[in-house]
Amino acid sequence: MINREKAAVRLTVSKDRDGEFKTVQEAVDALPEYSLEKKEILIKKGIYKEVVRIPATKPFVKLIGENKNDTVITYDNYAGKEKEGGGRYGTSGSASVFIYADDFEAENLTFENSFDRTKVDTTGTQAVAVYAKGNRMIFKHSRFIGRQDTLFVNDGAQYFDQCYIEGDVDFIFGGARAVFENCRIHSADRGSATNNGYVTAASTQITKPFGFFITNCRLTSDAADGTVYLGRPWHPGGDPDAIASVLYHNCSLGAHIQPEGWTDMSGFSAADARLYEYRNTGPGAVFHEARRQISDQEAENWTIENVLDGWNPKIEQ
Repeated sequence: MINREKAAVRLTVSKDRDGEFKTVQEAVDALPEYSLEKKEILIKKGIYKEVVRIPATKPFVKLIGENKNDTVITYDNYAGKEKEGGGRYGTSGSASVFIYADDFEAENLTFENSFDRTKVDTTGTQAVAVYAKGNRMIFKHSRFIGRQDTLFVNDGAQYFDQCYIEGDVDFIFGGARAVFENCRIHSADRGSATNNGYVTAASTQITKPFGFFITNCRLTSDAADGTVYLGRPWHPGGDPDAIASVLYHNCSLGAHIQPEGWTDMSGFSAADARLYEYRNTGPGAVFHEARRQISDQEAENWTIENVLDGWNPKIEQ
C-alpha cells in the first residue's frame, strides 16, 4: 500500500545547480533498490529533456514538481524512429517516461512527448509521453501532452486526479485498470472536417470486469463539431481476449464528440466491446442507438475501489 509516512529519502533536481542533481534520471539512479520506505524527488522549475525510467526495483517513489506548468519532463522519440544499433523504437519504446514501479506517485508535473509528426516522413507517428505498468500509481495535478498515443496505461492500477491529458489519436490507451477523476481531457485539432481522432483505445482483458473509469471529467477540443470519437477497441496483436472496457460517468462532453460515440478498430467491432456511458451532459452527450447507457444499478458497481481491484487511493494509508 502507499506509504504516507515522512519520506526516508528526499532528493532535489534543479537545472540551476541549486539541487543535488541536474537530471531526473540521475536522482532516480541514486535511490536505493527494493526499499519499502517512501522516497521523494523534488523537481524545480525547468524543462528536463531526457528519457526517465523508474524500474520495478524502486517502489514508493514520488516525483514532485515545483509547478505543473513550468516543471516539464519531455523527449521526442517516436515509434518509427531508428534506434542506435538497429531496429525502431516502436510505440511502447517511444515514451519520455517509463514507470514500472508499484506505489509510484507524481504531483505538479508535465509529462510530454514533443515529437512533431509534420517534420518527419514516417508512418510510425505514435509518440508516448508516459508508459505506466505498475500497481497503485497516483498522478495528481499533472499534465500529459502529446498527439498520438500520449498516455499508455499498459497494465496494473492507476489513479489520475485533477489532471490534464491532451492528444488526438488513441491518446489514452492500454489494458490497465485506470480511474480518471475530475480531469480535463483535451482532443487536439487535426484540422479535419470529419475525423479528428479518438480519445481512448482500451485493451482490457476479458477476465477484468473494469478498465477505464472516466468520472466527473470535462472533454474539450477546438476541433470541429462531431469529429472526435469517445474511443475504439484495441486488440494488440489481434488478441481476441482484449475486450475494451470504458465508462464515461457524469462527464461533460463538448460538441466535438461524434454523435455515434464509438467506432471500430482493425476489424474489431465497437459493439462487441464494453463501451458505455452514464449520465453525461453537454452538447456532445446526444442520444444515439450506438451509445449504450448503463442503468443506475449497473453504475453502482463502478466505484473507484472496484475498478482498482480493491485499492482506494483516496483513503489515507
